[in-house]
Amino acid sequence: MKRSILLSLAAGVLLSGGAMAQPKEVKIGLIAPLSGPWARQGELMRKGAELAVDDINGSGGIQGLGGAKIRLIVGDAGENAEKAKNAAQRLLSEHPDLSAGTGAWLSSFTLAITEVTERAKLPWLTLSYSEQITARGFKYVFQTSATAADQAQKTLPIIIKAAQAAGAAKPKTMGVISDNTASPVNFMKFMREKGLQENGVELVVDEVFTPPLADATPPVQKVRQRRPDMMLVYPTGTADVKLVLEKFKEFNLDKGRLPMFGNGAQFGTPEILNAVGKDLLEGFIFSLANWPTKETEAMAKRFMVRFNEPFVGQDPVSTYGDVQLVKAVIEKMKSAEAEKVAEGLRAIDLKGGVAAFYAGGKVKFEDNGRRADAGIYLVQWQNGVPVTVYPPEAAQAKINWPKK
Repeated sequence: MKRSILLSLAAGVLLSGGAMAQPKEVKIGLIAPLSGPWARQGELMRKGAELAVDDINGSGGIQGLGGAKIRLIVGDAGENAEKAKNAAQRLLSEHPDLSAGTGAWLSSFTLAITEVTERAKLPWLTLSYSEQITARGFKYVFQTSATAADQAQKTLPIIIKAAQAAGAAKPKTMGVISDNTASPVNFMKFMREKGLQENGVELVVDEVFTPPLADATPPVQKVRQRRPDMMLVYPTGTADVKLVLEKFKEFNLDKGRLPMFGNGAQFGTPEILNAVGKDLLEGFIFSLANWPTKETEAMAKRFMVRFNEPFVGQDPVSTYGDVQLVKAVIEKMKSAEAEKVAEGLRAIDLKGGVAAFYAGGKVKFEDNGRRADAGIYLVQWQNGVPVTVYPPEAAQAKINWPKK
């Protein structure tokens, strides 16, 4: 009897010890708009994060924590900032042991949720562009993208460099057709105040409209009259983009003769391809904070096969990188505690490896949480696919720039 009791106790100790030896699960949060008008973008963010989780878990988990597996905890930001904030509160209430998080796409959503995550001292990574995100004195917010102002400042010099690298003369004049929504207005504010003059470019057509655009003929006629060396085409609505590009083609000013560019991921989605069409988009260039490159093509190919997507854009490559970055920090710190992860992110200084998933190939954060020297990419529609064409070290293809 005594022996039976002793054996039972010993078995219990072994089971207990075995259970204790199991590595603890590591939770990473994602908040993205999974319902409402931006649900498609949120879906792509989730897919990118899911692929990273599966890649990490499938290769042995977090080695520094004995092979601990990552679990992705997802919250729906919905269609407005209040719902995004509520999603953050629920996420933290239900999972107080989160190690870090990423999201929430729209800057207004990110501003709302980081008020919550900052109070909880949860490190939060975001691709959102607003300068305000990292201008509030927060210590637990890490902005991986070039801000909107940085993109406005960097786009024109890179466009000029890309044109010259393609053997074209330096563009000296530019035309603009844009709407009066926030993104184009802020982008052009810097251009008009400093960017154009600093780069020796004269603005010869400056057409701004209130969307939706009723008729693209008047602004395109002015372009035909003034013949700028390049065009900034910046409507934010897909229907308006299509209307402008159709009118350029009708007036024989298509991209084989007049280089056209825009800014933002909205120019590189399967949805704009379906709505505008391969022929109208061919040759169109856009700048943005992140995109797959020749260094990250392997991830992009696996993503396309697994999720049956035609190509990979900014949103999934960014969330994939964020999950991998958190994993790298946990490995280095040998801790999944949120405070330790935040400490590791503040101290990180990476080149190559995980950093390849961020424009510029470096990850180091300034004191305010903004990524230092965050770069931008130029992406061009070629044969129905948007591919990175500049800078050369990241390019998947050479830029096509018309030579006059």
